[in-house]
Formats: sequence, structure tokens, C-alpha cells
Amino acid sequence: MAEKVVNHPASGAIAALAGRQHGVLSAAQLYSLGFSGDQVRTRAHNGWLHRLHQGVYCVGHRRLSRHGIWMAAALAGGEGAALSHRAAGELWEIIASRAMHGAAMAAGAPADLAVGEPIDVTVPTPGGRARRPGLVIHRSQALAPADTERRHGIPVTSVERTIVDLGAKLTRRGLERAVDEAHRLHLTDADRLQHEVRRHPRRPGTRALRLVLASHAIGSTVTRSELEERFLAVCRRRSLPPPEVNVRLGEFIVDFLWREAHLVVEADGRQSHATHAAFQRDRDRDSSLSALGFTTLRFTWWDVTRRPAVVADRVRRVLDRRRAPPGGSSTAIE
Repeated sequence: MAEKVVNHPASGAIAALAGRQHGVLSAAQLYSLGFSGDQVRTRAHNGWLHRLHQGVYCVGHRRLSRHGIWMAAALAGGEGAALSHRAAGELWEIIASRAMHGAAMAAGAPADLAVGEPIDVTVPTPGGRARRPGLVIHRSQALAPADTERRHGIPVTSVERTIVDLGAKLTRRGLERAVDEAHRLHLTDADRLQHEVRRHPRRPGTRALRLVLASHAIGSTVTRSELEERFLAVCRRRSLPPPEVNVRLGEFIVDFLWREAHLVVEADGRQSHATHAAFQRDRDRDSSLSALGFTTLRFTWWDVTRRPAVVADRVRRVLDRRRAPPGGSSTAIE
């Protein structure tokens, strides 16, 4: 006869622990609270525990949040393991989120979390861990306790270590964006990143980060949309001078600014600029900036993606014409 799982004296402690861990826990944690292997198997058979990874279960239901899936991945790595690389970048919110791996299906995860790439986990050992479906296990003897933190209760590599790891995975621009976003969120700064580079000069990703720190002004190109990012790419490919990005100009935050040439460029996404009220705000904004001596150019998604040469030519023409402030005087706006 199957035992009644609710009668175990530690059931309340298990529920509390699972609540703190986004609905998941490990077999080792169950054993530490007095459950035997047979009792764990019985509860899994009766539907009180649902296996997600070897030795990792979700409790009482089969639907997990993104944080729950990440927590399960970290627990699957064993003692001292931490979410890392792309998964850590997403948890720190310094790179864009992606869909989760199909292994989440074992726990009945929401459909939008059930497809995509495996989850990165770093373990503090050079070997001895079997492959885990749905996970990418990175083995590192250099993973010290100081290299890990907890975010939303999930073990994760520090922001600085995460950025170094991302240096081996992302494009140059992708790494710049991650650094800029970490700076914007006040998670790190140039000094801390330089210290991480000096600590681990041979780690994959260190060279890429060193190059970014040597040539990129941290926080200078924080974009707020894919359209803004694509416009910056047009500037780079067409050899336009780099603009300031999302900076305050008087009472406004402008998308792109060439301050010396008194040129503003606005990237107009359809969702935020399609209504009548938005159209009127844009006209008022342009008029206000014009009164201060600034030219405003507006480009849509179609402009930037379908005719980048036209976009670049229009910007270049204004830059060439407006190198000097209007009337030989400067309008000072901080």
C-alpha cells in the first residue's frame, strides 16, 4: 500500500524550502530533512514530487517559472554549482532573455519556456560530472565562493565573472551591450571589470573583455530597442561618427545626439509613435529642439532596415553642414 505522503513530519519543512527555491529542491535536501530514498521514490510515484533533472524535483505541481527552471539547473549541478554564461547573463538582466530548453517539458513548464537552448551551469570541479540533458556543464577549478552570488535565491556567477564568460560567447557589440547594461543597472563598473581581467588573464572571454574596456566608453551606448541597436549598426558600417545614445538634451531624452553638429536622430518604432497623440508629441518635441538650434531627423524601422544607405547619407549631409554651431554661437544645454 502506498504511504500517505502528507504524514511525514518534515512535509511542512519541504513545502517551505520549495517555496524559497521557486518550487524545486534536490534529493540531497530531502535526505537532509529526514526522507529516505524509498520515501522520495514513493512521493515521486504518487505525484507529490515531479522529476526535472536527476536528483532534482519540483514539488506538488508540474508548472515552473523561469526562475524555477534556472534554480533546478543550478541544483542539478551539485554542491557549489552556479548558473553561468548566457543563463547568468539573463538572470542578471544584462542580456536579452531567450526561450528555455525542452528539458523543461518534463516538469510541464509553460510552452514559452519549453523550447530553446540548454541552460549553462558551472561546477567547481575539473571533471566527474555526467552529462545532463538540457544543461551545459562548465567545469572550473577556479570557481571560488567569491565568484558566485545569489540573485532571487538562485546561485549564479558574479556579474564580473558572468561578463568574462560572455566574452567567449557574444559578438563584440553583444559584449558592449552587456557591459553597458550592467553599468546602467549599477551592477558593476570599469574598475571591477578591470580587476576581474587581471585576476583571470587566461580565461576564455578575458581577451574580448579587455579589448572592450580599452576602446569602449562604458555606458555610452545603452540602447532601448532593437531599432536603436540597428541604427547604431548602420552608423558603424557606414563610418559615421559615433553619437551619444539616449542622453538628456534640455527637457528631453533623445535617442541619438551629435552634440557638436547640433543633430538629433529619433528612431521611430511603430508601437510608440503610431497614435495621434504620439504624432503630436513628436512634432512638439521637434519644434522645441529646433528653437534651440537642433535639427531632428526621424527614421522608421523600414528606413533603417531597408534603405540604410539613404539613412546614412542624410545623417552625413547634416553632419557635414552643421559642424559649426548656427550663427557662430553655441547653445549650451547640459
